[in-house]
Amino acid sequence: MGANNNTQLIRVAVVDDHKVVVDGLEKIINESSIAVLTDKSYDAAGCRRMLETAQPDVLMLDLGLPDASGMNLCPEIKEKYPEINILILTNYTEYTMISQVLNNGASGYILKNAMPEEIVEGIRTVASGKQFLCEEVDMLLKSEKAEPLELTRRELELLRLIYAGYPNSEIADKMILGYETIKSYRKNLFQKLNVRNTAQLMKMIAEKKII
Repeated sequence: MGANNNTQLIRVAVVDDHKVVVDGLEKIINESSIAVLTDKSYDAAGCRRMLETAQPDVLMLDLGLPDASGMNLCPEIKEKYPEINILILTNYTEYTMISQVLNNGASGYILKNAMPEEIVEGIRTVASGKQFLCEEVDMLLKSEKAEPLELTRRELELLRLIYAGYPNSEIADKMILGYETIKSYRKNLFQKLNVRNTAQLMKMIAEKKII
């Protein structure tokens, strides 16, 4: 499989605590002609050990691991191995959970009941650096009416200054506030917008056009 294909096979690792799921994915991946399963693990501890040895192109990660939340493991992996494309594999279809895990660095979100063709397409898409959402999740996100962002005048002012690239010290001067006050405002703003860092904030501002 893939022998007559000039493109290099996508290296995929799977982390899921259900052996039957891992075995099923291994069959789908190895028969896909575009990818090969290079490693597998059944918990977060095993995942960490596995990645220390070798990093795949795509990591299929279950959210409900026995020893850690995949939600928390995702940003940890992206910080240590930014080149890995994470494809979340789960049964959860909650809007806030999907949004949060995508904000946490995942490149894709696919449900365990997805068809084999969709799983292969998900692997192909995230390996190319693009985002992938399985059809059911994509429809959910499009139909969900996100709560409108209620930002105060001060928060909007702070947001514009952050977006313009000013450091906290200069923002404090411009807003005529103390440095520690700006740090506190900034932290609260990040929590309100559900972003973890300035890069995610910039992306959200660009996508939602909130300023």
